[in-house]
Amino acid sequence: MWRILYIKKRVNEILKEEAGVGVVEVILILVVLIGLVIIFKSQLTSLVQSIFEKITSESSGI
Repeated sequence: MWRILYIKKRVNEILKEEAGVGVVEVILILVVLIGLVIIFKSQLTSLVQSIFEKITSESSGI
């Protein structure tokens, strides 16, 4: 009986450890994305502005 309890406890510990790894992975992905946004800020701003200008100019024709 004690073996079953030990196995359950160990499985729970493993699942908790893997959940922590998932959080670390998500944080690292967010850090990379934020870094890319900071690096390419001017290019992204000009791209968004040109897209909105095109939407505005084409919506006036409707």
